[in-house]
Amino acid sequence: MNHRKKEEVITFKVDQALSSALHGIENRSAFIRQAVLTALEATCPLCMGTGILTKKQLDHWTAFEQTHAVEECPDCHAVHLVCGLHDQGEKG
Repeated sequence: MNHRKKEEVITFKVDQALSSALHGIENRSAFIRQAVLTALEATCPLCMGTGILTKKQLDHWTAFEQTHAVEECPDCHAVHLVCGLHDQGEKG
């Protein structure tokens, strides 16, 4: 019995600029699949890429930020979360 996964075809419209940019790519389907997977790996786990938190998510974030901070790394300049509880435990 053949247990191959069925592939689903998804189509979408692009503007002329994106169409032109993709023109020289040999395997556009593979390129687009990889680009989508890469983007999904970098999607915010809270807003899921919308850029907006719901009221309930914002309530949870407000509680979370009481013991955490958003800081810039002095070495690579990436913005990241820092747990304030860790520092309190070391000092106390």
